[in-house]
Amino acid sequence: MSNILWKSLVVSPAILGAALLVSSTAIAAPSTTQEASSIGTSSTTEVSQKPELLATETKEAQVLAQVNRYSNENNNSLNQVTSVSQFSDVQPTDWAFQALQSLVERYGCIAGYPNGTYRGNRALSRYEFAAGLNSCLDRVNELIATATADMVTKQDLATLQRLQEEFSAELATLRGRVDALEGRTAELEANQFSTTTKLKGEAIFAVTDTFGGQTGQANRAVFQNRVRLGLETSFTGRDILTTRLAAGNATGFDLRDNANNPIIGGAVGKQTFEVGSTGANSVRIDKLTYEAPVGPARVYLSASGGQHSDYAAVNNPYFFDKTDGGNGALSTFASENPIYRIGGGSGIALNVPFGKPGDSSLKPSSLTLGYLASNANDPSPSNGLFDGNYAALGQLNFNVGNRVALAATYVHGYHKAGSSLFDSGLDGGALVGTAQANTLGVNSVTSETRASSSNSYGISAAIKPSNRLSLSGFVSYHDVTGFGANDDKEAWSYGVGLALPDFGKKGNVLGIFGGAQPYSLGATGRETPYQVEGFYKYRVSENVSVTPGVIWMTSPGQANNTNDTVIGTLRTTFSF
Repeated sequence: MSNILWKSLVVSPAILGAALLVSSTAIAAPSTTQEASSIGTSSTTEVSQKPELLATETKEAQVLAQVNRYSNENNNSLNQVTSVSQFSDVQPTDWAFQALQSLVERYGCIAGYPNGTYRGNRALSRYEFAAGLNSCLDRVNELIATATADMVTKQDLATLQRLQEEFSAELATLRGRVDALEGRTAELEANQFSTTTKLKGEAIFAVTDTFGGQTGQANRAVFQNRVRLGLETSFTGRDILTTRLAAGNATGFDLRDNANNPIIGGAVGKQTFEVGSTGANSVRIDKLTYEAPVGPARVYLSASGGQHSDYAAVNNPYFFDKTDGGNGALSTFASENPIYRIGGGSGIALNVPFGKPGDSSLKPSSLTLGYLASNANDPSPSNGLFDGNYAALGQLNFNVGNRVALAATYVHGYHKAGSSLFDSGLDGGALVGTAQANTLGVNSVTSETRASSSNSYGISAAIKPSNRLSLSGFVSYHDVTGFGANDDKEAWSYGVGLALPDFGKKGNVLGIFGGAQPYSLGATGRETPYQVEGFYKYRVSENVSVTPGVIWMTSPGQANNTNDTVIGTLRTTFSF
């Protein structure tokens, strides 16, 4: 160590504290032999001894690497301390106690680890010392600028001046790094898309085919796609305005019975990438929503494309990907409880939290209320915000402990003539369930569907025994009251899923889900339409995943004259 540095550490408590400051916030990595030998010599001399350009670049890279290590650690440190007694590992009997105490009281440029320790007995590198010196220099300049220069002694100023000369190369490196960061920041601000808006996108490529009976013979293998581009804008940092464009060419398979008759009106086996697809890759706005906090509650407003699962807790982790994205289950049935598929469009929702965040068994839970209308933009009779199709939701969400989530849901809906029960307010018809469950009252003379109202009740639960295992399930009951003779009916649905997150690799998911598609109890066909799905999402990178899977279905027409049908899919999802 050079004589100047040694004398500086002995004479001034400020300089000693700067060294200890760095030792408490820098990464505890052993110094290399080169670093140790360079403490007593100038960095300028070191660089001049390596005339080759490659050697100079290597030296600069080492400097930046050590500065980066220090900065990463320092970002996690505590705020400025006001008393040396705040450190649990500093005692009044320590040889540096008085120096530390003096530095805190006079200059206030000491930080510690987040756990309240100081760790002053570890080694530090020359570059770490320079970073600490730079911190104290900034603090001294601040004291001088605020007319408190009398707190800074002439002796300390002289010592700091000598140290600035000794560590000029390291200080220049640090300040150069700051200048470079400021330059990059200015460039990003000048060329960024928006200061308030982020662009998010998802593209799905899917190769899929059907097998089994007449359905397998009536369909061919297909290669389909769906693309979504979303603009997420925040005006306060806590709110979010979502504007999403979508296009796709996916269409469902033609399901047949044993007599080769088409099964019309249902959505058994429908896959998530089919939702919102225009069928011809034409672009449209499929979602326009705004969310913002109001006191402890959160308000959800939908101008177009709103769904109940946007604002209500679905409790189906690893199978549900918000609004039928490309990273969850393959089918709409395995994605979420069918009760959330009743109604959608434009409206408002409110989520009000309750419960104690402390040690009680009931963790913070919430009450959710929502109202969505499918034809809110149409002023003609039997349409509009309150006269057309609508669905009003109420839900109690309970979090028991840290690994159990429960939800009890009620939905009241009105469905005008020609509607489906599980249509999510979309023009494409039903998204889940058999034709019998989705078809409402029918005029026996004209064969036209009649308007109906529905009251639906659902329970969903999710249990996570460990970080590598998740269990979830739901049950829903639907009581439909028609406005004509013999139009009343009941429908049921239930399912349970098992997911193994990080299976084989971090980010991967192995999932199995089985249950009964929504089916009508009073329909002519009495067979229960069971469905079992298995998939494995393989995470190629942060932005790409590949998901092979199989969907097996029985009695999609609720009749025993239909062979089992199998759908095989290879889905690739690009997210950005």
